[in-house]
Amino acid sequence: MRDADNIRAVETLGVDWMGFIFWPHSSRYVSQMPTYLPETCKRVGVFVDATLEEIRDKVTDYRLDIIQLHGSEPPAYIRQLRRDCADAKIIKAFNIKTAADLTQAEAYEDTVDFFLFDTKGKSVGGNGEQFDWDVLRHYNGQTPFLLSGGIGPDDAVRIRDFHHPQLAGFDLNSRFETAPALKDIQKLKAFLYEQNQQTVR
Repeated sequence: MRDADNIRAVETLGVDWMGFIFWPHSSRYVSQMPTYLPETCKRVGVFVDATLEEIRDKVTDYRLDIIQLHGSEPPAYIRQLRRDCADAKIIKAFNIKTAADLTQAEAYEDTVDFFLFDTKGKSVGGNGEQFDWDVLRHYNGQTPFLLSGGIGPDDAVRIRDFHHPQLAGFDLNSRFETAPALKDIQKLKAFLYEQNQQTVR
């Protein structure tokens, strides 16, 4: 999210979280601060192998509530980040295709507040493709997770029927856009009407 009017419009839908991408290689990269930032939902900063200093600066400047890590950040790095940004929650993202991919998360138990399970694809994130959610029945960890990866307007029933004791929410991204970082308000509104989980990136 980076367009002020679009941010305001999405905020009025009652979403829980709103994401800001701070990875320069992303088509959704936020190169300068929007003229409006949300006040009624949590602000999420998304980073890929950023320096601790960069994340600290963005947390301060944007008053981020949540830090989402999409790179190869090791647990020791995250422990230091938690000390540096003690008031922020931390999400660690993992690209998933098979049950074996879930083992990546084991080293991060008790280190982060949430996992995000995304599709394994060519890009770090935002591939717009789904993985087989049935793989997640093999996830037995204690860390709550967010489900991402190509969720679109036609998935309302599929999402409503998906259950897991650690499921914390869904990431609604590229399939709800009219252009990168610009959400389609009518699609979101219709989708969220049918859902109880309301998390947008």
